[in-house]
Amino acid sequence: MLNFVYHPDYSYDFPDHHRFPMSKFFRLHRWLQDQGLLDQVWVQSPDKASIGDLSRVHDLAYVTAMADGSLSDAQLKRLRLPWTPELANRSFLAANGTYLTCQLAIRHGLALHMAGGTHHSHREGGAGFCVFNDMAYATIRLLESAQVERVLILDTDVHQGDGTAQILKGYPGSFTCSLHCQQNYPHPKACSDLDVPIQKGCDDQGYLDILERTLDLLLERFAPDLVIYDAGADIHEHDQLGLLQVSAEGMAQRDHLVFDRCIRDGIAVAGVIGGGYSADREALVSLHGIPFRVAIENAGKWGLRLRKTVA
Repeated sequence: MLNFVYHPDYSYDFPDHHRFPMSKFFRLHRWLQDQGLLDQVWVQSPDKASIGDLSRVHDLAYVTAMADGSLSDAQLKRLRLPWTPELANRSFLAANGTYLTCQLAIRHGLALHMAGGTHHSHREGGAGFCVFNDMAYATIRLLESAQVERVLILDTDVHQGDGTAQILKGYPGSFTCSLHCQQNYPHPKACSDLDVPIQKGCDDQGYLDILERTLDLLLERFAPDLVIYDAGADIHEHDQLGLLQVSAEGMAQRDHLVFDRCIRDGIAVAGVIGGGYSADREALVSLHGIPFRVAIENAGKWGLRLRKTVA
């Protein structure tokens, strides 16, 4: 069974001129619906994570301040998002959304989340539009409860997953890998278990060659039970914060390479959408929709059951 995960509260009334495209989650769901893709899959919705759950990953004082709106000016400046009850609500939901996606992937082989990839959030607080680190949160919950033994976070967002690297540094059973544009945010970089810096201007072939070599190395040496895959759309050639020159077709090849290699090796994959920045919101959500389309188009080949046969 191929499952997608979504909650209608992921988007809320938010200034559309803001650099962070808060409406993209709702727009992505609508785009997938308009394309007829949601008819092919099962769509699940998460419950909210609790303060106690998230304090396994983040400082309790920060989680509590996010819940009740008592963040300091310095914390809000670092986060780059205005606090509202709706922001808090969606953040507690989205963290559990990635955890649910991982559980569905473990059960069925592949599942995708219409949110997630908030990899700049550190243990002590949020940063760079990222409130809670959903990938680190899911990893720790899965390993603590022995649902899996080895989790690989494969982060292909154009920005380095610095918060994920910090939170999971030395955590048994986890491995963090970040493929990112060397010249891009954040500065300075953190130390992932494996960092793969890519030079600005890298095109489709150069990017895919690097990814394939990296995957070969990771799957051979670490042999994960689960890959949490951050399929950032901000590697696209027209992304406002990107600096790479990867086309939409190159992104589709990236997603297919990750899904196909892992599934054929018997490794579960949980996908999250990561970053993407464009004033053209509809063009942006079509890019975020690529991994969902790739998953549906290849589901039969990978032995994943759909609700309907793809036309």
